[in-house]
Amino acid sequence: MQRVVVDTNVWVSAFLNPAGPPARVLAALDQRRFTLVASEYLLAEIAEVLTRPRVVRRYAVTPEARDIFIELLHTRAVTVPTDGSVQICRDPDDDMVIETAVRGRADMLVTRDDDLKGSSEVMEYLDAVGVAVVSVQRFLDILEL
Repeated sequence: MQRVVVDTNVWVSAFLNPAGPPARVLAALDQRRFTLVASEYLLAEIAEVLTRPRVVRRYAVTPEARDIFIELLHTRAVTVPTDGSVQICRDPDDDMVIETAVRGRADMLVTRDDDLKGSSEVMEYLDAVGVAVVSVQRFLDILEL
């Protein structure tokens, strides 16, 4: 089974829009179509985004729904330690995503972040360790969903 890191932006979108393509990634996780690789850092980042006042107001995010979602990700994920040792991107948050993929021996990193998908340095670094960076739609195509 493929080991996959799913970026924060995809999970937040899946939570906020249950009809969009990122929600199909969540459904695939629920169907155990892939092994989710995460880090405490990424899980904390998802929770933090979902507690932002603007997000809570606009999408009526309840603490209960948020906690259930984070717990689902936490229980389904293989959690790997990170220490901030990867420093490739201009954004330290993106470095943590990359480090999670590398330390977790992920096959793929699913993201909507152009800094990750569009950076030749990131792509070369991850390609050298066997991690493919793919869009949500490409990942769904791979899963044949």
